[in-house]
Amino acid sequence: MIQEARARWWRKDAERIVCELCPHHCRFKTEGARGLCGPRFRKEGELWTQAWGGAGAVHLDPVEKKPLYHFLPGSWTYSLGMFGCNLSCVHCQNWSLSTERKAMALPVPLSPTQIALAALDQGATSVSFTYNEPLISAEFWIEVAQECHRYGLRIISVTNGYANPVCCKDFFSNMDATNVDLKGFSESFYRKVCKGRLAPVLKNLVVIRELGTCHLEITNLLIPHQNDSTEELRGLSKWVVANLGVDTPVHFSAFHPDFRAMDWNQATSRDVDRARAIAQEEGLHYVYTGNVPKSRGSDTFCPSCGELLIERGGFGVLESHLRQGKCPFCGLAVPGTFQVA
Repeated sequence: MIQEARARWWRKDAERIVCELCPHHCRFKTEGARGLCGPRFRKEGELWTQAWGGAGAVHLDPVEKKPLYHFLPGSWTYSLGMFGCNLSCVHCQNWSLSTERKAMALPVPLSPTQIALAALDQGATSVSFTYNEPLISAEFWIEVAQECHRYGLRIISVTNGYANPVCCKDFFSNMDATNVDLKGFSESFYRKVCKGRLAPVLKNLVVIRELGTCHLEITNLLIPHQNDSTEELRGLSKWVVANLGVDTPVHFSAFHPDFRAMDWNQATSRDVDRARAIAQEEGLHYVYTGNVPKSRGSDTFCPSCGELLIERGGFGVLESHLRQGKCPFCGLAVPGTFQVA
């Protein structure tokens, strides 16, 4: 059975309904017309959503897999995703979920309370909205977040950050942590490869930072010859330093060919190590590498004294030397959440 609910963030414009969730501003003139993202549609002269009451994928993941390295490291997060996305990236790594645009029932029916109880039953300390784009299901995930908070669970989102300011504030005000996938650092890359725009994502990163209640980390999926020029990497790093701060964790993850980009080159350890070095040169304190064999790029070092603070292997913590969120060698406070309250 397909579950439906009235959507938020829309307005009427003459005979059309205009969705105001994201910068696409999809317009719906006829009954049943569907937005670019998939689940949002016109019904009875209003905007409705089918992203309600369940999940398309459910897994128990280490929080490092999101990736989040400064938020409850070593813990487990109950992870859920639906279908659809408001970007159309040709290189999507989760295309089996994100490219689905049809009206369909979610195979795992779950209420907000069922999600909270399932997370606690499996030993998770948090619930993550991930796999596809959670912003297009924001109405349901906000309700889930509020219920999970009542059970003492933290809430995480893994997102492209492509929303309008009002939706952005409403959604991220209910998140405890987020990893925003910054696809690249050029408008041409966003337009050509993702069918979107860079500027709204940058604006929302600032909004999230200014909220002050949602821990923020950024991931850049590094694609050789597509978004990895020295100019772009320096530009991205300089922008983060200037607008989000030097302590913002940034992850450079290695691309592997997928979906409609099977002829693109796979990124190597050398590629992500180069990106990490550039970001560090520009002043970022916590820069990580991912999707490559074990390297020091997955470990956390103190930016003050250089000592190893957290050693990681795979998606787990091998050893942590942090003491109440501080470096035990020089006393520097490391930004993030390192203990369950």
